[in-house]
Amino acid sequence: MAHEKYHDCIEACNDCAAVCEHCATACLNEDNVKMMARCIMLDRDCADICRLAAAFMARDSEEAAHICEHCAEVCRRCGEECRKHDVDHCRECAEACERCAEECEKMVQEMAAH
Repeated sequence: MAHEKYHDCIEACNDCAAVCEHCATACLNEDNVKMMARCIMLDRDCADICRLAAAFMARDSEEAAHICEHCAEVCRRCGEECRKHDVDHCRECAEACERCAEECEKMVQEMAAH
């Protein structure tokens, strides 16, 4: 079953989406919200693309590799932005984004090999 084949990547995407949503909300509670604007935007974009990637893999879509390739790019950008902020929720988000990007890149490579 497709969802078993992509289990680690789907799990990483779902986890990343949840952590990004938490980070965006926590950023809204920071003293200088304006400074966090790009982080919030990327968190929201990343959460959405992660959920989309998980759905495409779960249904074994022929477009899953393309979505995951883009997902990895968005995760990398989000993680880089989060690393600029010295707060726990951003550090945790950066780690989740990096894990997700790695899983997506691995999945794309495996799909390309078949």
